Amino acid sequence: MIPAMIKLSVVVPVYNEEESLRELVQKITASVQTLALRDYEIIFVDDGSRDGSFAVLRELAAADPHVKALRFRLNYGKAAALYAAFQLARGEFLVTMDADLQDDPEEIGPLLAKLQEGFDLVSGWKKKRRDPLEKRLPSKLYNFVTSLVAGVRLHDFNCGLKAYRRDVYQTLRFHGEMHRMLPVLAHWNRFRVTEIPVQHHPRKFGRSKYGFDRYYKGFLDLITITFLQRYTKRPLHIFGLIGLLVGLLGAVPLGYFGYQWLATGQLHVRPLLVLGLGAILIGLQILFFGLLAELITHTGARNDYQVSEKLNLE
Repeated sequence: MIPAMIKLSVVVPVYNEEESLRELVQKITASVQTLALRDYEIIFVDDGSRDGSFAVLRELAAADPHVKALRFRLNYGKAAALYAAFQLARGEFLVTMDADLQDDPEEIGPLLAKLQEGFDLVSGWKKKRRDPLEKRLPSKLYNFVTSLVAGVRLHDFNCGLKAYRRDVYQTLRFHGEMHRMLPVLAHWNRFRVTEIPVQHHPRKFGRSKYGFDRYYKGFLDLITITFLQRYTKRPLHIFGLIGLLVGLLGAVPLGYFGYQWLATGQLHVRPLLVLGLGAILIGLQILFFGLLAELITHTGARNDYQVSEKLNLE
């Protein structure tokens, strides 16, 4: 039986955030109750928390049927948490946010209002970001490069606050750590994507779960989705082009050594040149294996997560 359509789903991935959950539910509830909604649900996905986060969610779900929760046995990452929630959500519109209270639930209204203007995905922009400089500078570089490559101009791809129409969030296919790339995937699928400035508060409890590694992982994800988008159906076009370029690169020294051998009858092989060419070929082979692995992962089974408990979910 298909569940009845509701108006709004609010999705919150959780990882070791027990101190913030009660306040967050209060703020989300207060925010959505000011809107003219038929109904709403708040879906928490506990991504293998090691603290008392799910005990708090169990308490909140017992007190309010709008609060729903899913618990992973292990920590699978934010993308898996979002993907699982997207499959369970019933809202015509869906809003995502982080659980650490840095995202403000009062932004739900402005995000939905922007969707009403005809956009399909609205991403938050932490214009006044409450993070240290060592996090803001790499983020600016990452956002600039991603905008340049993806063809969609956003200031903050990594902002947890985003709003989606139902036909967007139900059709997005992603895995690994591609949650940062959801606006890119939506844009490439011809959905209308935009952004609005949102409030960003200092962290009240705990510490950030993300380090510097999220930036290089983000760049690798950008390479992955670019490859999958453009060459999934025709991988020979990219591999053939690179192979031809490498072949031409190798033909230059070979031509020089061939001419030397014909002209002088002697052949001098320089170890540094051999090592350099070998390093290039090995690096390309590693890249090819990585892209082929991503291709297999993308077309095969993914998001194979284990669920240990559900609250208020059919």
